[in-house]
Amino acid sequence: QVQLVEAGGGLVQAGGSLRLSCAASGRTLSLYAMAWFRQAAGKEREFVAAISNNGRTTRYQDSVQGRFTISRDNAKNVVYLQMNSLKPEDTAIYYCAAKAYISGLPGHYAYDYWGQGTQVTVSS
Repeated sequence: QVQLVEAGGGLVQAGGSLRLSCAASGRTLSLYAMAWFRQAAGKEREFVAAISNNGRTTRYQDSVQGRFTISRDNAKNVVYLQMNSLKPEDTAIYYCAAKAYISGLPGHYAYDYWGQGTQVTVSS
């Protein structure tokens, strides 16, 4: 079992930045692919970004490419999502997810473990 706890959400003006973190416990993250998803009010949960267990492979949703950066520190069992140039349409609850997966990335919706989420609100 992997327990995931997100932090770092909040209220920010458009054009601003936030860094989300996801702390894992229970298992070493070095065996897990990690991802961030988000869910806006009234919409389905959507993929945002993912990173392979060794950090060598990343993938982004088109709308965040170039603005968001996913990274990880396996020694600290933490995954980050640096969000720059935030837009009002980035407003959502952001969730961290994990799947045991060595090298490469699983399908977007193959993740087994989820955090409780952290709210990000971008004002215009």
